[in-house]
Amino acid sequence: MKNTPTSSKKTVKETAEVIKLGLDIHANKYVVARQIDGSAAQSPQRFTAEGFIAFAEKQTRLGRKVYCCYEAGCFGYWLHRKLEEMGIVNYVVRPRNWDEYGQKVKTDNRDAKALLNNLDRYVAGNKKALAAVRVPTPEQEQIRSVSRQRDSLSKERKRLEAQGSSSARYYAYSLPLHWWKPKNFEAQREELPEHLFSLLEVWQKLLLAIDATLAKATAAVELSGARLLPVGLGALTAACLDNEICDWNRFGNRREVASFSGLCPKEDSSGGRHMQGSITKHGNTRVRHLLLEAVWRMLQFQDQYKAVVYWKDRIADGPAMTKARKKKIAVAIARQFLVDWWRIQTGKMTPDQVGLKMALPQSPSLSAWRTAQRKACS
Repeated sequence: MKNTPTSSKKTVKETAEVIKLGLDIHANKYVVARQIDGSAAQSPQRFTAEGFIAFAEKQTRLGRKVYCCYEAGCFGYWLHRKLEEMGIVNYVVRPRNWDEYGQKVKTDNRDAKALLNNLDRYVAGNKKALAAVRVPTPEQEQIRSVSRQRDSLSKERKRLEAQGSSSARYYAYSLPLHWWKPKNFEAQREELPEHLFSLLEVWQKLLLAIDATLAKATAAVELSGARLLPVGLGALTAACLDNEICDWNRFGNRREVASFSGLCPKEDSSGGRHMQGSITKHGNTRVRHLLLEAVWRMLQFQDQYKAVVYWKDRIADGPAMTKARKKKIAVAIARQFLVDWWRIQTGKMTPDQVGLKMALPQSPSLSAWRTAQRKACS
C-alpha cells in the first residue's frame, strides 16, 4: 500500500513562495498577468472589479508573499488600500509607455505583462524598473480633492465666460470683461438684440451659480492655509501647495524637491557633449503652475529674497531683457523657492536666512482670522 502524503505536507508543497501580479485597470475590466515564484509569466486573465478582489484574496492563500502593481490614474487609491488590507504588497506606479522596443503595438495584455516583468525586476532589487508613487492618506486625499475641485470651478467659469463672449462675437457684438456680472449684464440689455440676450442669460445663470460656489470654496481653502507667509505667496497658493505636496517631510534632499515640480532642465550629455534644454515638466503640474504664479508676485514684493537678488544682479550685467529670458529667470527662482520653502517647512532653515519677508496674508475672506491673530499677538 502506497504512503499517501499528509495534508500538512500537501499544503506546504502547493504553497508558492512569491506570487506577483501585473494589473492593467479599466473602468469595466481588470487585466491581470501572474507569475508564480521564478516560473514564466502566465497568460493574462480578465476580471470584473469584484472578480479581481476575489482572485487577489485567493492568491494570499496560495503564496506566502504576494506582490502587485498597477498604474496611477483616475481610479484613485481605493484598490491599493484594499489590497494592503489583504496583506498584499502593492505598488502604485507612474504611468509610462511600456512599448520599450517601439513595436507600435499596445494592448491590455501587453501592458499587464510589461507591468509584471518590471515588478519582477523591482522586487529583485532594481528600483529603477518602476517609479512607485507616494500614496496619500485618505485624509490628505480628501483635502487635496477640495482644492482641486476649486481649481476646476475656476477653469469652468473661464470657459463659460469665453463661451458667452464667443456667442456675441458670432453676431458681431463685443462683450466687456466679466460681462456676466449683474451690473455689466443689465447694461448690455439695451445694446444687444433680444435673441442674443436670451442666449447669454443661460450662460449667466450658470456663471453666477459657479461664482458663488467658487467664492465659498476659495474662502475655505484660504482659511486652511492661513498663517505667517512670505509676502506675495498668498494663503490660497500656500494651501494648494500644502495639499499637493501632502507631506513636506516626504523628500530626502533638494534634488527630490526640485524634480517633483518638473522645473529642472533637460540634459543630453554623452562623451564630451553637454547640453541642457527646457524644463522636464516631470512631476506635479499643479505645483509647477502655482509656483510660477507666485514668483511673478514675489519679484515685486520680495526684493531682499536671495534668489531674486541673485538673478536681478545677473540681469543688470547681462544682455537686454527679453520675454523668453524673463520666463527662464522666473523658472529658476520658482525652483529655488520651492527648495527654500521645503527647508523652512521642515525646520531646516528660517525665512530670515534667505531674506524672505513674512506677513499675515491679505484677503477679504481672512479678515476675521487676521483680526483674531493680531489680538492673540498683542
